[in-house]
Amino acid sequence: MGKQKTASAGAPRDAVVMWTTTEWADVRHNVRRLQCRIAKAVKEGRWNKVKVLQHLLTRSLHAKLLAVQRVTSNQGRHTPGVDGVVWHGARAKRQAVHSLRRRGYKPKPLRRVYIPKKNGKKRPLSIPTMHDRAMQALYKLALAPVAETLADRNSYGFREGRRCADATAAAFNALAKPNSAPWILDADIQGCYDNIRHAWMLDNIPMDRALLRQWLTAGYVDDGRLYPSRKGAPQGGIISPTLANQTLDGMERVVRDAGPRRRRVNFVRYADDLIVTGKSHRLLEQTIRPALEAFLADRGLQLSDEKTAITHIKHGFDFLGHTYRKHGGILHITPSRDSVRALLRKVGNLIREYVSAPMPALIKKLNHALRGWGNYHRHVVASEAFSRIDTYVYHQLWRMLRRRHPKKSKGWLIRKYWTATGRKWEFAVLAPTRKGKRLYRVLRLNSIGIRRHVKVKADANPYLPQYSRYFWRRRQGQGTTMPPEVPSLQQTRGLCV
Repeated sequence: MGKQKTASAGAPRDAVVMWTTTEWADVRHNVRRLQCRIAKAVKEGRWNKVKVLQHLLTRSLHAKLLAVQRVTSNQGRHTPGVDGVVWHGARAKRQAVHSLRRRGYKPKPLRRVYIPKKNGKKRPLSIPTMHDRAMQALYKLALAPVAETLADRNSYGFREGRRCADATAAAFNALAKPNSAPWILDADIQGCYDNIRHAWMLDNIPMDRALLRQWLTAGYVDDGRLYPSRKGAPQGGIISPTLANQTLDGMERVVRDAGPRRRRVNFVRYADDLIVTGKSHRLLEQTIRPALEAFLADRGLQLSDEKTAITHIKHGFDFLGHTYRKHGGILHITPSRDSVRALLRKVGNLIREYVSAPMPALIKKLNHALRGWGNYHRHVVASEAFSRIDTYVYHQLWRMLRRRHPKKSKGWLIRKYWTATGRKWEFAVLAPTRKGKRLYRVLRLNSIGIRRHVKVKADANPYLPQYSRYFWRRRQGQGTTMPPEVPSLQQTRGLCV
């Protein structure tokens, strides 16, 4: 969409100093205090006060600073919208802070791109301009405490302090007991972001309605042509996951009301992927699924027939990249076959792509892919998968080296690439750098190890003061084994204290 431009001209001379000297700990602390007041007002049902506090937060200089910092520090900071503008440098960022005004604001159309999906299809991604992203980030700061306070207890996607490992642990709790429900409704919502009714969001999401309408109807530019947006929350906007979560909140209550507790009905949702457990196939097919479909129809959504199925636990099912199956009454959660295959394919492609590149560059890319995958799956029964992947990486590296050094013997290759660390079968090279020689080693997944994840409390809300220490403990990686000392004020910056 034209040449990328950097917004910097016309900024005040002291903008660089003002941005670089900002006390970010104080900024986050002050914004969090307002967010905590919003969450408390929601809890008390004081909606007029919620509206006043949201108005106060979106006009706050500290909130605007955080909004600009977010859009200029995330992965999409180098990706422009239809105007081709990105914000680089302190001067441009400080100028952007003062440009975030509600009066006279009108969002620009979104830039449409397509990313490939596993099934060969393409997913549309709509990219707002930097200014529109910052405005969405600003208003998300005011909407997040409301969404978190009203959220389903067992919803884990795109929420602060929650992640996929919590959803996996919740599914384990629902399925692992000897008397756990054996039938699972594995459901997926068809085109969730693309099909939500605008009218429902405008009537039910507690934020500036005029601004929300502008974002929803801004349209998008595809191949140089402008198209209107008549439904859906654009996938790619900063505020879109929060809007989608608020649209789906209330689903857990509908499911539990439809299925009595004695039928062992449990609900776990991550974004638009969800599972419901039940005592019988008939309960899920004739009671739970119609209740879900009625709930979604009111919002313009429906379940995907292709990806929705009812399965017995002994046959297993896949959820969030893991396979759940009971063997002899014991639940095993392992990395799914598709997930393992995707990593093996990625590793093979990386080695082929970097076949003639410097070895440190290849090792960095490999470690990035392996470490991310390993850390995601380290909370389940993954030792066998880790060993399989380590063996595959070894064979692929050996094949590559045989092509790189066709005239060298096997012993020479082993001495050069598998003895640098002194450990058996650990691939490493000693490469020169500006500060001398540095050792680069390929990560072995088995070295990551298996570690049980402690699930977040279902009712925990990071915007309520009573849970401040709880989330501080989790951020320190201590789970429920936190020492009894009270954290200092400096340690709890950004929390409700």
